[in-house]
Amino acid sequence: MPDDQSPTGRHTQKGVVSPGSLNPNLRRIRKKPWRLEDYTSGIQRGDRVTLAKAITLIESTRREHQALAQQIIEACLPMSGQSVRIGITGTPGVGKSTFIEAFGLHVLKEGRKLAVLAVDPTSQVTQGSILGDKTRMEQLAHQENAFIRPSPAGESLGGVARKTREAIILCEAAGYDTILIETVGVGQSETAVHSMTDFFLLLLLPGAGDELQGIKRGIVEMADLAVVNKADGERLPLAKQAKQEYRNAMHLFPPKESEWVARVEICSATTGMGIPEVWKDIQAYQEQTRANGYFEHNRRAQARYWLHETINRELRQLFFNHETVRSQLEEVERQVMNGQQSSFHAAEALLQAFREQK
Repeated sequence: MPDDQSPTGRHTQKGVVSPGSLNPNLRRIRKKPWRLEDYTSGIQRGDRVTLAKAITLIESTRREHQALAQQIIEACLPMSGQSVRIGITGTPGVGKSTFIEAFGLHVLKEGRKLAVLAVDPTSQVTQGSILGDKTRMEQLAHQENAFIRPSPAGESLGGVARKTREAIILCEAAGYDTILIETVGVGQSETAVHSMTDFFLLLLLPGAGDELQGIKRGIVEMADLAVVNKADGERLPLAKQAKQEYRNAMHLFPPKESEWVARVEICSATTGMGIPEVWKDIQAYQEQTRANGYFEHNRRAQARYWLHETINRELRQLFFNHETVRSQLEEVERQVMNGQQSSFHAAEALLQAFREQK
C-alpha cells in the first residue's frame, strides 16, 4: 500500500498541519468572566452586544446571575428614566410587527434612538418560543440606532416577560430615548404593560365588525390612542368609518386621571400613511402630561406598584419552596379536591405551618 493511501483508499498528504482557530484568543475571551464594570461601561457606551448580554443575565433564573443582574440594574438606575415608554397591543393579525417597523423607522428619522422589547408567547407544551421578531422587522433590525430584543414570555401573566421592566431600565441607560413594549395580544398582559409604560397604544382592524365588543372594556379604557391599521386600498373607507365609530365609543368612557382625551387615528403600516400623525399624538401627550405633572406622578406610582409586585412574587416563591409546605401540599390539595376540607381552611393551615416553621 502506498504511503499516501489509507486503508479506505483515500489519499492523504503527510506533514500537513491542521489549521488552528481563526481567532486564537477566542477560548480565552469566552472564559474570561464579565465583571460589573464591563456591563455598566458597555451599556453606558450604548454597546448593543453588552446590552443584550445584560438582559440575558436578568432573564436568567440562576442565583449567581441574579445577584450580578441586580447590581447592574442598581448601577444603571441613575442613568435611566429619560425616555418615553410606549406599550403596543392589538388583536392577533392586526399587524403589530409591521406597524412597529414602520413607526420605528419614522422615529429614527426624527433623530431618536429606539428599543423594541417584544414578548414572544411560550408554548405550554414544549416551553419553547420562536423569538422571530427580528426576522419580522428586518429593516428596523439593521438600523444602527435601533435595538430589538425578543424575549420568551415564560410563565408570566398573559405573556408579559417577567423582567421587562428591568430591561427598560438598561435600555434607557444605554441611551435609547424611545422604548416600545409589544404584547402578545389582547388579554391580561395589557394590565402589566400599562403599569410599566407612559403611553398605551391599541391597534385595531377596519371592517372587523363591532370589535370593541370582542375586546375587554378595561383594555380600551387604558388606551391613550387607538389606531385603525391596514387603512389602504379597498379597506380605506372601512377604516374611516371605524375611526368615527371608535371615537364615539371612547367618548363614553370616564375622563382619565391624566386629563388626556384618547384619540383615534387611521394608518397603513405598509404605505406609511398616518404614521407621522401617531408620533405627533404621542408627543402631544408628553407635552400635556409633563405640564400638568401627571407624567412624573405616574412614573412614581409605577415604581411603587412594581415594589409590591416584586415582594408578592418573592413571598410566593419563598412559600412554595418552604420544606414544610412542600411536604404537605400534595396531600392538602387532594383533600381540597375531594371536598374533605375547604380551600380557605387548607390555605390557612399551610400558611400557619409556614409561619411557625423557622
